[in-house]
Amino acid sequence: MIGELITNLRELSLVDCNLTDESVVLYASIQNSSSPLVTLNLNDNSLEGPIPNLSNFTSLRALHLSNNRLTGEIPKSIGLLHELESLHLQDNYLEGDINEWHLTNLSKLEELDLTDNSLSLKFGTTWVPPFQLYNLGLASCKLGPSFPSWLQNQSHLVFPDISDAGIDDFVPDWFWNKLQSISLMNMSYNTLKGTIPNLPIKLTDDYKLIILNSNQLEGEIPAFLSHAYALDFSNNKISGLNTFLCGKRAKFLDLSNNKLSGKIPQSMGTLVNLEALVLRHNNFIGDLPFTLKNCTRLDILDLSENLLSGPILSWIGQSLQQLQILSLRVNHFNGSVPVHLCYLRQIHILDLSRNNLSKGIPTCLRNYTAMMESRVITSQIVMGRRISSTSISPLIYDSNVLLMWKGQDHMYWNPENLLKSIDLSSNDLTGEVPKELGYLLGLVSLNLSRNNLHGQIPSEIGNLNSLEFLDLSRNHISGKIPSTLSKIDRLAVLDLSNNDLNGRIPWGRQLQTFDGSSFEGNTNLCGQQLNKSCPGDKPIGTPEGEAVDGEDEDSIFYGALYMSLGLGFFTGFWGLLGPILLWKPWRIAYQRFLIRLTDYILLMVEVNMAKCHMCGSKAS
Repeated sequence: MIGELITNLRELSLVDCNLTDESVVLYASIQNSSSPLVTLNLNDNSLEGPIPNLSNFTSLRALHLSNNRLTGEIPKSIGLLHELESLHLQDNYLEGDINEWHLTNLSKLEELDLTDNSLSLKFGTTWVPPFQLYNLGLASCKLGPSFPSWLQNQSHLVFPDISDAGIDDFVPDWFWNKLQSISLMNMSYNTLKGTIPNLPIKLTDDYKLIILNSNQLEGEIPAFLSHAYALDFSNNKISGLNTFLCGKRAKFLDLSNNKLSGKIPQSMGTLVNLEALVLRHNNFIGDLPFTLKNCTRLDILDLSENLLSGPILSWIGQSLQQLQILSLRVNHFNGSVPVHLCYLRQIHILDLSRNNLSKGIPTCLRNYTAMMESRVITSQIVMGRRISSTSISPLIYDSNVLLMWKGQDHMYWNPENLLKSIDLSSNDLTGEVPKELGYLLGLVSLNLSRNNLHGQIPSEIGNLNSLEFLDLSRNHISGKIPSTLSKIDRLAVLDLSNNDLNGRIPWGRQLQTFDGSSFEGNTNLCGQQLNKSCPGDKPIGTPEGEAVDGEDEDSIFYGALYMSLGLGFFTGFWGLLGPILLWKPWRIAYQRFLIRLTDYILLMVEVNMAKCHMCGSKAS
């Protein structure tokens, strides 16, 4: 039936239909049929095993088998599909080598995607492909160590993804010239070397997404890249921005983990369309450039892990009111936390930790509207980045931020979708913990540790049902631990150590899951978590010395009891039977007594039996 159906089909699309290895009937029908099938799309299923022989489908133009569980090598019979224009085999478990014989006859090929397989492409250095590709996805395939020279004649490339391809080489100038026609390019996670030449070209495409992170590129970013829509040069050795920052088209700029130094250029403020600016982990010094207030569309501003100093200026809150992520951690900022930061109603992550900030925490933080929205987190925070041609969009930036989470620094991708966090730790803040924080019902992480805060823990903190991480350690907080903290069911990490807290640690629900390390360093705290009894309590646990004394008292009592039982048995046994056994007159008297007792019992038995017999006779 299926064979007859396929014989008459030109297009067959069964995307995301839960096809499994049990669909071998479909495979067999495909393999044994001969038809004018033009399109075969079985993406997003669970097909297993090797790719079948499809050489009978001589009219096939599109073969899409991505996101399945296909194994084995790519058959050379695919090279017989002379009409093939689009080949998508990404996200499978294919392995082995791809050489010229697989592709030599595919002169009409325009799309080739082998991303996320274990394939090695082994082409000769002089091989010239017979096709002109528009889209090329070879992420995680083995291309290197040399830069693939066969790309030189690909003059129509719009999207090349050769990320994580084991390339350890300099990028030739002829490839940089192709950026005029390329819209989306991903060459991240290789070992690309050298500098990018300052070519006299202009990027005219409205959506130029250039991802070059995690390489070893050096020098300055050339001026022509200023016109790109999104640039990711993170984790390289870039050292200069002098010729950059003259365009207004850029929306996403990530230069984190490079060797940039000096002051942040004032010209950065000309990038008025910026939505994400990440300059983390460089060596920038001085104040924040005042011109950044012109970047009013910023959603992400990450200037952490630099040497920036001076006060946090009020224009951040006044002009950048669309911010969702503000990270200034690990710098030398001083002064107070400006109340103008309370204008950031859309903020999801506020990280000012490890600076020299002083004075109190603004009570107006309750204005953070986005943090007041409590919702269930349906997935874990992502700690990795997908490298796939299908995950890159010119309209989406894969944002990331470095956060202290549960005691360790972690890199999170797209955290604004999952995490709501305030971290003001490791400063010199004074005053009390604002009770207004209890209104931020969506807060997941709150870290105010290593400051000089005093006063009591506000009971309103217990309203934060989404809270998973609470660290108030190493302050001067006093008073009792509010029992409302036990209502936070999601709380996984709690640290109240090294304060001046007193009284009993509440018991019940979440608080009983934490050990003494969460409360140590508070001399006047007591409770089961610290194995320390409170005044008026029964002792919690018995010291070792007392345990030994108790055991001695018990052993004396039981020893006396057993001794008295033994003496009683001895006295009773020998007091009665001893004289009978040892003195003959008593023994004879005892025997006579037993004989008389036996005769009496027998007599009474006979008398009773006679009475019963007489009663039975009268009744008859």
